[in-house]
Amino acid sequence: MLTESKKMPLGKILVGLKFCTVEQVKEGLKHGKENMMMLGESLIQLEYLDDEKLARALAKQQGVKYVNLNKYDLAPEITQLVTKDVVEEHEIVPVVKKGRQVTVATHRVLEFYALDNLRFILGNEVDWVIAPESSVKAAMKKYYGIGGMDDMIHGDGENVTYKDFDATEAVTDDEEGMVAQLVQVLISDAIKQRASDIHVEPMEEKLRIRYRIDGDCQEMESPPKRLQGPLIQRIKILSKMKIEEKRIPQDGRIKTRVEGRDIDLRVSALPCSWGESVVMRILDKQKNLVGLEVLGMHPTDFDRFQKILKKPNGIFLVTGPTGSGKTTTLYAALTALNQPDVKIITAEDPVEYNLTGINQSQVNHQIQLSFARILRAMLRQAPNIILVGEIRDHETAEIAIQAALTGHLVFSTLHTNDAPGALTRLMDMGVKPFLVASAVQAILAQRLVRVLCKHCKQPVKPDATELKTVGLRPEQVAGKTLYQAVGCKECKGAGYRGRMGVYELLEMNSVIRELAFQQASSLKIRNEARQNGMTTLQEDGVRKVLLGTTTIDEVLTITHRDDL
Repeated sequence: MLTESKKMPLGKILVGLKFCTVEQVKEGLKHGKENMMMLGESLIQLEYLDDEKLARALAKQQGVKYVNLNKYDLAPEITQLVTKDVVEEHEIVPVVKKGRQVTVATHRVLEFYALDNLRFILGNEVDWVIAPESSVKAAMKKYYGIGGMDDMIHGDGENVTYKDFDATEAVTDDEEGMVAQLVQVLISDAIKQRASDIHVEPMEEKLRIRYRIDGDCQEMESPPKRLQGPLIQRIKILSKMKIEEKRIPQDGRIKTRVEGRDIDLRVSALPCSWGESVVMRILDKQKNLVGLEVLGMHPTDFDRFQKILKKPNGIFLVTGPTGSGKTTTLYAALTALNQPDVKIITAEDPVEYNLTGINQSQVNHQIQLSFARILRAMLRQAPNIILVGEIRDHETAEIAIQAALTGHLVFSTLHTNDAPGALTRLMDMGVKPFLVASAVQAILAQRLVRVLCKHCKQPVKPDATELKTVGLRPEQVAGKTLYQAVGCKECKGAGYRGRMGVYELLEMNSVIRELAFQQASSLKIRNEARQNGMTTLQEDGVRKVLLGTTTIDEVLTITHRDDL
């Protein structure tokens, strides 16, 4: 098999096999980057490629055989070698067993760790071949009864919808399996629509389903009210909650696989007037773990941010409300700093994504494993870099600051409205002003704004009053094109597609440290920080408006008129 360094790029292979043109590959790469998908998936979506040609190209790239599973009639002694759970998790089908070697077919590239895992599970040596995705999914359905979430969405196989249930009668035994499929469809559909959360909300006369897409909740088709109990019970079973407990809040987690990607869902159940309200937070590692360069920082702020990351010690704080992208920013920073000669430990509540090469510890309140307790233990592990998920109390703040003053680089988050407010918040927690002034290196406040849909955005000439709301004068926009949201098929009428960060980076200097030590007001600290190069959230939002990326209305959702 070819080594990693000798593998030819897939695009080059596709062109060489005359499956695609150079222009199509370039378009596929661009489309894939914009929609966070692999080249093969992107080209199939653009209809430049089918799954058979993709499988042949991947087989050539990986140096393995290509097979068409439709030609195989697998005997029971072969299919019994691998359990249904393993087939579903890895999307493989066993095809041949010779001696102590089992050959499995898949439509994906099997990495070393996956092969090693399969060897351990099967107790045999494992070889692999590549087959088209459609034939792998067909074999999974034929021999293991795995319909696949995609099939249920697109109607290949048994298509389950709310219409299959009578609106008034109780759920029958036969329908319970269909409820399980509906939950899978719900998750898969949400991921396809780029949702960040799924809300299952019992109302008096209906069960409301909403997806949060680009920060806004959008209502979906409601299932019959009688499905409320079975649907919520199924979600609780999947997330390993106590199904009989309906009086107190519960948290859980679901691991699944959609479109060849590992997806985690953080699940929260809260008792309400008409039943338990359930929210599933979608954690998609492939889409949410990004590099520093794609965070959307202005080049000036990006250069300052990178310099701060190179400091040997001190605290770097990221502030903002829930859902403002703080975790994404911190994980991007940790990924950039993650080197073989650096030890990184995190304390998180909960661990959202597993990062290779980083020691991650999860808070567990049931056994009194708090941020402060983990943080104390961390310091005995001789780390270079520490991440504390959130500074919530005086004890955690005090230990984090002591760690920063004893040679560690500490990352954490706070809930404040802006960057200067983080300094006064730490002092409000009871941390001594001289410790805050000494330990803090920088504070990054951030928000998320929706990005205009490139397919339907239209130029607009805002009046002077509208410009004034974000501190702009008519002469400042002369010669520049501003845009408004319209709505089209691509963005489902929203006028926006995707979100990007808006940032306010406060870097400490001697004057700001002195102001912090004197417990000066946030306003004084803000004025000094602006003289030191800080751009406010509103000013950064305005820069993005002038670039045609977002709108004045969006900027006004993250800032106040008193910012003027």
